[in-house]
Amino acid sequence: MNWKNKTVLVTGGTGSFGKKFIRIMLDKFHPKKIIVYSRDELKQHEMRAAGYDHPSLRYFIGDVRDRERLGRAMNGVDIVVHAAALKQVPACEYNPMEAIKTNIMGTSNVVEAALDAGVKKVLALSTDKAVNPVNLYGATKLAAEKLVVQSNAYAAGTATRYSCTRYGNVVGSRGSVVPVFLAQRKGGKITVTDERMTRFWLSLEQGVYFVIRCIEQMHGGEVFVPKIPSTKVIDLAHAIAPDAEIEVIGIRPGEKLHEVLVSEDEARSAVELDDMFVIQPSEAMWFVYDWQKRGKSLPEGFRYTSDTNAQQLDIEGIKKFIAPFEEAYANGN
Repeated sequence: MNWKNKTVLVTGGTGSFGKKFIRIMLDKFHPKKIIVYSRDELKQHEMRAAGYDHPSLRYFIGDVRDRERLGRAMNGVDIVVHAAALKQVPACEYNPMEAIKTNIMGTSNVVEAALDAGVKKVLALSTDKAVNPVNLYGATKLAAEKLVVQSNAYAAGTATRYSCTRYGNVVGSRGSVVPVFLAQRKGGKITVTDERMTRFWLSLEQGVYFVIRCIEQMHGGEVFVPKIPSTKVIDLAHAIAPDAEIEVIGIRPGEKLHEVLVSEDEARSAVELDDMFVIQPSEAMWFVYDWQKRGKSLPEGFRYTSDTNAQQLDIEGIKKFIAPFEEAYANGN
């Protein structure tokens, strides 16, 4: 795929993912135009001041809740990366309608605006919290996934296609436990909710390159899940602060012991490739089921979970994995 003649819009473009995506796009792929779509003028100003001031960049103030503004922003756009979301679990629990307006209705607006504007590809970012959700954030992301995938049904007669990526915790992103542990390390005590807890992890750079590959390969209707490592959260704490006291404070409301990226039910329509799983829509008339030619079906009862994942990082592995972020954190980046 030739990115050089493409116009790309990123919702939530001032967030952790958005900034990394835009930096890699500018440095490696050189699209014709990149539109940063976000609602916070201060973050856009700070982004410009931090060096994101390329001739191909456009800064567009707008909220995904604003359908009309999205339509204006998507004029002439080829690809949309939908990364805007409310994702802080406690904030979503306390402000449920706000989470629904942004994560569900906002996604619906992105879908509709892209179809009306003739956008070719829309890729929405999802999360392991969307699988068997136990909190409102996960429930809104599950609904957003369904909206994106099923929107291919009424876009089938057009050139517009929609797909999702779904992955685990991103090291160093806003809300990640890694910067929390690094800050707590200074006080000599780390708080962990449960010693048994496990999580999937990937770096921001891994997430960005995965999204780019999925855009290049998507037919429309897939949920792409990368194969990524897992860790015990308590091992993560020991890796970051080996000399600190560990205090177990108990699991919080809306929190799971282990996360799931592919459920047993989804596995029946999924295909395994060397580095990812592709969850296909079940019995969709508009979907071309040709991923089977590139991968293999999953065995009955298969689940991709953080506690049974074959890629488990030990403490030394965790140290190597988080080293780039820890260095950036130390330098104030």
